[in-house]
Amino acid sequence: MTVSNTSSSTGTGSATNVSGGGSAIANNFDQFLTLLTTQLKNQSPLDPLDTNQFTAQLVQFAGVEQQLKTNETLGSLLGLSAASTATNAVGFIGATITAEGTTARLKDGAASWKINAPRGGSATITIKNSTGSVVQTLTRNLDAGDQTYKWDGKTSTGVNAPEGDYTISIDAKDTTGQAMTAKTQISGVVDGVDFTSSIPMLKIGTISVPIDKVKTVVRGQ
Repeated sequence: MTVSNTSSSTGTGSATNVSGGGSAIANNFDQFLTLLTTQLKNQSPLDPLDTNQFTAQLVQFAGVEQQLKTNETLGSLLGLSAASTATNAVGFIGATITAEGTTARLKDGAASWKINAPRGGSATITIKNSTGSVVQTLTRNLDAGDQTYKWDGKTSTGVNAPEGDYTISIDAKDTTGQAMTAKTQISGVVDGVDFTSSIPMLKIGTISVPIDKVKTVVRGQ
């Protein structure tokens, strides 16, 4: 009975170490081999440790160690990838980019958006200021494909809107009256990069553009 109790206590200790010592597997795998050896030495002669059970434990320890090492490697690769992305983002400074977006800067009485319509038709265009208030609503014809909409900064009352950021929304229909989605793009010169979010944000004045939304990049000659 004494041997049996010793074996039970040893088994409990091994389970505790395995469940709570995950980091130790990667740092000192020999420690777990020692635990297995101790378990063998203290096993009951009347009820020896099953060979298959011993092999399964050994394989399990090896598998956990390999997984932890893999996680460490993946962490290192992600760190290198993030550093590379940051370096690439800084390279955009000074370049003129075109990117998916709806917010453009009104400056010197002009703001523009690139519009892509899948089919010809018409659209109701709504322009809002940075507080979300509607400053202009108008209708215009759309051609199939790419085109540019230029806003002269005039509000619905005919006054000049102050310089700032304005957002466009398009309610488009084709020639048969069916609704369709018109995509918008913005363009401008990148003058900074914001790294506070998970994806670097290219700055065009006060406008933030996720780096993965960039479509074209042009540098001045």
